[in-house]
Amino acid sequence: MLNEDRKIKLSLLAKDLVSVKSLSGEEGELVNYIKKVMEFFSFQSIEIDEVGNITGGIKGKEPGKRVLLDAHLDTVPAEDTDKWANNPFTGDIRDGRIYGRGASDMKGALAAMLCAVSFFREDYGDDFSGEIFISGTVLEEFLEGVAARKVSEKVSPDFVIIGEASDLKINTGQRGRAEVVLETFGRPAHSSHPEYGHNAVYDMMRIIERIKSFKPSNHPLLGEGILELTDIISEPYPGASVVPSYCRATFDRRLLPGEDREAVLGQIEELLTGVDVLEWGISLPVLERPTWRGTTLRAEQFLLPWEINRDHPLVEMAKKGLEKQGIEGQLGHYSFCTNGNHYAGEENIPTIGFGPSRETLAHIDNEYIEIDQLEKGCRGYYGLLQSLCGVE
Repeated sequence: MLNEDRKIKLSLLAKDLVSVKSLSGEEGELVNYIKKVMEFFSFQSIEIDEVGNITGGIKGKEPGKRVLLDAHLDTVPAEDTDKWANNPFTGDIRDGRIYGRGASDMKGALAAMLCAVSFFREDYGDDFSGEIFISGTVLEEFLEGVAARKVSEKVSPDFVIIGEASDLKINTGQRGRAEVVLETFGRPAHSSHPEYGHNAVYDMMRIIERIKSFKPSNHPLLGEGILELTDIISEPYPGASVVPSYCRATFDRRLLPGEDREAVLGQIEELLTGVDVLEWGISLPVLERPTWRGTTLRAEQFLLPWEINRDHPLVEMAKKGLEKQGIEGQLGHYSFCTNGNHYAGEENIPTIGFGPSRETLAHIDNEYIEIDQLEKGCRGYYGLLQSLCGVE
């Protein structure tokens, strides 16, 4: 499936993708480049939607499933460039690796997807069942799964393959994530006479102490439903001899299957029943980010967990497809959030994760992807398409 010419095409495409800077909200140049790649690869349908996602697809001559390979286009910044051996946006190739911001998370996987679909079309033409789509979504690093809602509206996939790094394993789930904000409200006073006020920070300290007694539930695959303090701030700041009348603390709550919004907030409200504070509140923040097309994505910070049964036909077909390409098809799960929060969590579409590289290489200085992993990822996507689209 991968001859030397195809291997060169794959590595050069991955290098080119890394070389196009695409920070969150600034993905437009990369979208336009991918559009040209899809046109060169003879994709039959290519669309850029109103929030800036790009979707391209090919169609077989026989009816069948609609398969979506999903990738995100945005990267986190590479701010400490002095810590990089080379410019993080040149796609430096050396020592069997491609270096650069996004190489592992997740432009390498996107290159593998694009090439796999192109090589599949070269080898089979339209002699397969169903339709194959690739999506490149925007702003995933800030709002996982939100832009993906536009993709599922357009494609209506039967199966989704998340391309986030899985070390070539078939990932069958992930925890969700909620940001939980707790607030305390006091009364201001001069700090030389604190008895005339009510210190909101002291009240928050009581709440935090109670929160520390939280006993998270545990999932046999995904782990604990963590509730962890991530930041705290008081007002006014700086205090300047004023007793703080307001305090806000943010907690990261990792969600397990079956934990919905009401259950998560209800757990904390019950835990804090009777706590000795003047006044407190609880909420989930709403985050807004502009897209490169000028529209705005807006969502409450509550991302659903998901899990697919390991006996599901999609998992079984994925194993067969990978084994056909000499990849073992071990099972795993993600420790972070992905667009699967939408596809599987919100829409209940059968979803798995499969991608080259390792989770631990995301967002680091001197980020890279091993070319061996890149090539195996491409072969893996090709094998998945063979299995899911009914070809040998």
